[in-house]
Amino acid sequence: MRNILLLLLFITPCIALGQTGTIRGKITATLSNTPLIAVSVTVIATDKGTVTDTTGAYQLNNLKPGYYSLQISLVGYRSKTLYDIQVTNAKIAVADVSLDDDAQTLSEVKISAARFYKTLESPVSLRTIGSTEIKRNPGGNRDISKVIQSLPGVSSPVSFRNDIIIRGGAPNENRFYIDGVEIPNINHFATQGSSGGPVGLINVDFINEVDFYSGAFPANRGNALSSVFEFKQKDGPTDRTNATLTLGSSDFAATLAGPLGKKTTFISSYRYSYLQGLFKLIGLPFLPSYQDFQFKLKTKFNQKNELTILGLGAIDRFKLNFDAKKTELNQYTLANIPVNSQNNYTVGATYKNFRNNGYSLFVLSRDFLDNKAIKYQDNNEAGTKTLDYTSQEIENKFRFENVSSTHNYRINFGAGAESAQYQTNTYNLLPFGSNIYTSRISFFKYSLFGQLSRAYLEDKLNLSLGIRADANTFSARMNDLSKTLSPRFSASYNFTNKLSLNFNTGIYYQLPAYTVLGYRDDVGAEANKNVDYISNKQLVLGIEYNTLKNTRFTIEGFYKFYKDYPLVRVLGDSIPLANLGADFGVIGNQQVVGATKGRSYGVEFFAQQRLNKGFYGILSLTLFRSEFQDKAGEYVQSSWNNRYILSITGGKVFKRNWEVGAKLRYTGGSPYTPYDVVSSTLKSNYAIFPQGIPNWQQLNTQRLKDFYQLDVRVDKKYPFRKFTLNIYLDIQNLSYNQYQLQSYLVPDRDANGNIQDATGDPSRFKSKLLDNKGGNVLPTLGVIFEF
Repeated sequence: MRNILLLLLFITPCIALGQTGTIRGKITATLSNTPLIAVSVTVIATDKGTVTDTTGAYQLNNLKPGYYSLQISLVGYRSKTLYDIQVTNAKIAVADVSLDDDAQTLSEVKISAARFYKTLESPVSLRTIGSTEIKRNPGGNRDISKVIQSLPGVSSPVSFRNDIIIRGGAPNENRFYIDGVEIPNINHFATQGSSGGPVGLINVDFINEVDFYSGAFPANRGNALSSVFEFKQKDGPTDRTNATLTLGSSDFAATLAGPLGKKTTFISSYRYSYLQGLFKLIGLPFLPSYQDFQFKLKTKFNQKNELTILGLGAIDRFKLNFDAKKTELNQYTLANIPVNSQNNYTVGATYKNFRNNGYSLFVLSRDFLDNKAIKYQDNNEAGTKTLDYTSQEIENKFRFENVSSTHNYRINFGAGAESAQYQTNTYNLLPFGSNIYTSRISFFKYSLFGQLSRAYLEDKLNLSLGIRADANTFSARMNDLSKTLSPRFSASYNFTNKLSLNFNTGIYYQLPAYTVLGYRDDVGAEANKNVDYISNKQLVLGIEYNTLKNTRFTIEGFYKFYKDYPLVRVLGDSIPLANLGADFGVIGNQQVVGATKGRSYGVEFFAQQRLNKGFYGILSLTLFRSEFQDKAGEYVQSSWNNRYILSITGGKVFKRNWEVGAKLRYTGGSPYTPYDVVSSTLKSNYAIFPQGIPNWQQLNTQRLKDFYQLDVRVDKKYPFRKFTLNIYLDIQNLSYNQYQLQSYLVPDRDANGNIQDATGDPSRFKSKLLDNKGGNVLPTLGVIFEF
């Protein structure tokens, strides 16, 4: 393999000389889908440009392989900029665009107040990430959950997991949509009741761009407290079939896309992981493997009607490696990790009908999760079974939206309906009361929403007012739309075409996880019937400055106030559920013993340089505090209170298709709860729960050391006549920072490996703390073929 790569490095520059590529696309009106004629399409920083024809189509030829940005403008419409379009000679780059009408600029072409996209509904807390940014992100390894860590307000646990923590909120407070279809989770080996996992499952080759809302959620998006992700996928090509093959250090992926007749296109992918063999080779005690698939079919029946069918799924398996070297760390891992399997999928269809002044959207989808885990004491199947867990979650969803424009008002209203089923057989031996129950619940959810937006004073002042309400039949107290009225208001004032002041306030609601709703007590009764929707009141104020040369600066202050967050019984005590969710397994399957309040507040600084003269970069700094009331009603810092997050990402595109990028992250240490050594060292407890039991009386009173990491990525692209080859080296933690996690509490053994008794107390063992460090250098050498 190494010799092949070296050979390609020497011979391909000569082969690729003189090659050029093409960008083409179609420009339509957002609301009516009508082709727009005579739209100006300019290649930024060049003298190239064109206009659309009578069908709204444009084409730019004779472009050297590389990255280009397009400025799109037309009288009476809001201008738009497309960034970082990759051009190769192997296939045509397709860049379709929809423009929003702007009746207040009918007399001239007007570059909007920002080259960066900003909506009327959400002028603050919205960031847009392009597919090229995802692919090139150092340390991201083409995983969107890692890429967004460059953005303000985003942190994650100091580990290899992809838990997304936004502005001090728990990982289960995020929602994900792909082309309007809600996706419960975007990671492999998902934590049930939360949203994280170690590996992302969305194929970036499908992605056109991602809108990330860290607040100011539009009214058509519900059940979120911290963030909403809108993944906008590419359509399959209409001219010919093409393929992409990606070979990395942990998996292999293949993507195929093309036309299926004159009106239908497709894009599909499959990925297979060989981590299990790799981990066994290097002697790790756990052996994960995963597969995933993704597809999209789109049929444009005519100019006014289109149907999209999409799907996403994963098969995850987790085994133990008993042949691993018997170190103390490996023995601890084997004693605590169960054998696990997960299967999940989402399939959905969206139908869009356009009219002269708007469109109607119908969305139908189904989600499925099957989760199993089993564990034996001392990993001996002939011994005591300590965990036998099976669970399924099934959702069938329907949503209707109508979007229109009349008398300069933009109106969006609709409704949603959903059937939900959850069942579990839970057998989990635990200290202070085991979880052993069978549960099955089935109920109906429904919602109404509407939003009204308009621009005033020649587009200087933009206002938007929305309202939403959600209810369900799980309990009488939640079967009332009036109890979850969720108003939201946004305002933006453009002092100049560069400087604007932005504001949003709103109340948002989220239903607790099915694991909470389906919990049953010792006598089989539904113990959590009295829970309510969790509420979150938010206030955001920001200033934005754009240079109109691909650079923006923003400062945002935010305040979040939580109410009715479940207080759950965990290992003999009670803590806010908001502190859980960033670990494997299941969360929320505990008895709710009350409700608590929380708050998170801070300020974010953000600077972004889109690709300009070969340079690009992002700098973000967040200073914040996150805290929740404990069982005594006192505010204590939450598990996500890192206090400060700094991220600097930058890169340079060189001649001959070389690119180098780097990312530096620095965060404050995470709070943690020390162990209750007395309870942890009791042999009867340790036999069924072989790890430290937290001392909840000292909830989050300790703090880990600050964390930093430097990631580097180098790409080299070779444009052949029939295909493009991309060879990349991605190195995570080049700085080799050995970060410290909370130590493990383990028995102290003698020279023969026997557990020693505590002095004078044979019912307990003598304990010690085992270092828990991470932070190895993780290089990935990858090869991508695009045909």
